[in-house]
Amino acid sequence: MSSFATLLLLVMVLSPLCSEGTKQIAATDPLCPFRKKNAAELRGQRCQKSCEHSQCKLRECRCDGLCGLSCVVSGLHCPWPVTINNAETRLAQESSTFGNFMEVTCKPGFRMEDGQNVTMSRCQGDKKWSFTASCEDVATPPAFCEPPPDIENGFHGDGPFKTGREVHYRCAYGYRLEGASALLCQENQEWSHRAPICKSVKCSRPGTIANGSVVAVDQDEYPAGTVIYYLCKREFYLDGPIRGICLENGNWSQPPYCRARCPILARRSRVVYQGYKLWIDDIPGREVHHGESVMFFCRSQNKTCSFQAESRCFDGVLKLPSCYEEPTYLQYHLFPKRVVSEIPAC
Repeated sequence: MSSFATLLLLVMVLSPLCSEGTKQIAATDPLCPFRKKNAAELRGQRCQKSCEHSQCKLRECRCDGLCGLSCVVSGLHCPWPVTINNAETRLAQESSTFGNFMEVTCKPGFRMEDGQNVTMSRCQGDKKWSFTASCEDVATPPAFCEPPPDIENGFHGDGPFKTGREVHYRCAYGYRLEGASALLCQENQEWSHRAPICKSVKCSRPGTIANGSVVAVDQDEYPAGTVIYYLCKREFYLDGPIRGICLENGNWSQPPYCRARCPILARRSRVVYQGYKLWIDDIPGREVHHGESVMFFCRSQNKTCSFQAESRCFDGVLKLPSCYEEPTYLQYHLFPKRVVSEIPAC
């Protein structure tokens, strides 16, 4: 076995140190690299949510190669068995669970593109093996293309740039790729397309919101990542994010709504509001805020006791429960103790 494979086997033995224990312990382990999302994506790995500075929900904080500390599904498995051209594969451990390795060995007369005949492949957090390249016939020397052009505000994958292989381009944050995202190294050792370019992403002026305003620098265009703020008029409730962001697709994130307060349409009864039983006239303005609940009193079917029915304010509308009956003027003034809100609870 080559020294490279031996080193990988050593990492395989020590890698549980990067995944066991709490997030704080894992974050200090030198065996777990810092997150390199772009490099991981160019190698075909999809990174899961980072847990280097945050906790995972319903997942485990594990070391996931170039993706660094990531939130990984508990009990994750990679596909097995695996077929690789001109190679034999075997599990280095008893199962194909996350973090475990399989050994890839080229058949006689074949070598991998880096000249090795054996390497280790690791089960990643995206449920894929880290290495699935085929083994090539050593009798046929490979042909190569010149390194593909570098692009401003972007980057491409690493070589070797062998015929029949593709190189993929990505743009930095705030830029959008225009042109072919993948170039093929052809048999004539020429690239199949011209290199793409990365153009700056811009958002147009943000739209207004009803009963509110936008706080932003006044300009015709805003680069991706620009943050603006929303304010609602007095007596209106901000329902949604206070911040807006210019996204990488050139659109603004979802704006909030400015929700109106709700008038309480009942008049001659008490209600439960914010945990207190109050006469409606005791509530300032006889109004409640968007999203707040009001408990109304209803009579039981036999009219002998009362129960509470909830109604929630939504953008200026607070519906009276179907069971609620408004006391008449005479009932309210002549027999106040018989009002539904004052009789015993069921």
